[in-house]
Amino acid sequence: MRPARLKPLAGVLVLVLAGCTLDPTYHRPASPVPETSPSGPAYPAVAAAEPAPLLGWRDLFTDPKLKAVIDQALANNRDLRVAVANIQEARAQYQVQRSALLPQVNAQGAENYTRTPAGVAGIPGLKGSIDSRIYSAQVGFSAFELDLFGRIRSLTRAQQEQYFASEEARRTAQISLIAEVAGDYLTYGSDRAQLKIARDTEASGQASLDLTQKRLDGGVGTELDVAQARTVVEQARVDVARLTTQVAQDKNALDLVVGAAVDESVLPGDVGDPVLQADALPAAIRSEVLLTRPDVVQAEDQLKAANANIGAARAAFFPSLTLTAEGGVASTALSTLFRAGTGAWTFAPTIAQPIFDFGKNQANLHLAKAQRDAAVATYEKSIQTAFREVADALAQRGTIDQQLAGEQALVDASADALRLATARYERGSDTYLNELIAQRSLYIAQQALVSTRLAAQINLVTLYKVLGGGAAS
Repeated sequence: MRPARLKPLAGVLVLVLAGCTLDPTYHRPASPVPETSPSGPAYPAVAAAEPAPLLGWRDLFTDPKLKAVIDQALANNRDLRVAVANIQEARAQYQVQRSALLPQVNAQGAENYTRTPAGVAGIPGLKGSIDSRIYSAQVGFSAFELDLFGRIRSLTRAQQEQYFASEEARRTAQISLIAEVAGDYLTYGSDRAQLKIARDTEASGQASLDLTQKRLDGGVGTELDVAQARTVVEQARVDVARLTTQVAQDKNALDLVVGAAVDESVLPGDVGDPVLQADALPAAIRSEVLLTRPDVVQAEDQLKAANANIGAARAAFFPSLTLTAEGGVASTALSTLFRAGTGAWTFAPTIAQPIFDFGKNQANLHLAKAQRDAAVATYEKSIQTAFREVADALAQRGTIDQQLAGEQALVDASADALRLATARYERGSDTYLNELIAQRSLYIAQQALVSTRLAAQINLVTLYKVLGGGAAS
């Protein structure tokens, strides 16, 4: 095809590709939650913070061992690899759809050999057959749809928004992975602390049992005292066995989420050691902060994709114009294929207008609108869920310090009670029952303190997660 003949077609292509679509104008749905986080006795008495970016996990987490474990998880976790692969898949699908906006130009060479009986050829007096051979070389495109009403552009935009949604899904997966690793890490340390308490209680209970047995052998104690002392030892022994199993299972869970065996050198120490900068996490928020959460952004991207699909469904009601064009050379001899006078070209436009489709296009439009309405509801629900998760985390944060103070005071009081009860029993001024009660009370209080410390740390991790995780790096 000559350049002079290509210019008008190129102009049409530019106008088509720069045209508008039939997509509905997109408006972000109004937020279905209050502007600020809840207030009340369970929440910190502070004003809602102005929107500010949350620190990335490398700055927010302070424990170097935990950082090493998280880095290992980011490199090895299989779920995160699946999320990354989903991004690559969505990107490829978007590129495939986008390629439909431009004609696919192909080059081809062909040889056509034909033998026709003389009688069929209609040449009088000729017997036998007629052999013909045609060589051709062409460049062109076939069935390229001019996107007059934006159908292809709408589908491309929808696929692009799905691609963006897959990226947000990967961010969500990464934030959840970081929070899960931190939670498993802290749980492992908490159960190790519980195991230490059980072992210490077993050792102290055994010492008390030995003393009680000596008192019985000396004619001072009673068999009831010995039996009661034994209950503390046996209960602690049961807990030691149970917690030994639990610690091993915690390690297995941590290895699974990390995707590789975690070295003993980076396992947690005392459960009371801080792992996050608590002061860097807000004590109150404004609801617009939630709009940047990856799962909320993902839901909005999917809403935009559904909105673009309506434009594609609308465009199906209008005519479609497709073009087929080829230009090249043709000759009956290969040696003369590229000589002057062998040029050949074809140009075949086709226009189609739906007339009777028995409601197919209308049904597709209704389907696209219903999917858009469902996407709106999903988006609003994601904001409501985010608001509830943040509110729950803030409610716990507002009272956890009082719980810790109360648990610590209870441990101190229980230790004093045990000391006094033991002294009274050893002097013979009281029964062993009071010492037994004091031992059990201290044991329970120590366990509860460790559990509350774990809850306080997990609360900070949860707050980091529900606020959107900060920077992805």
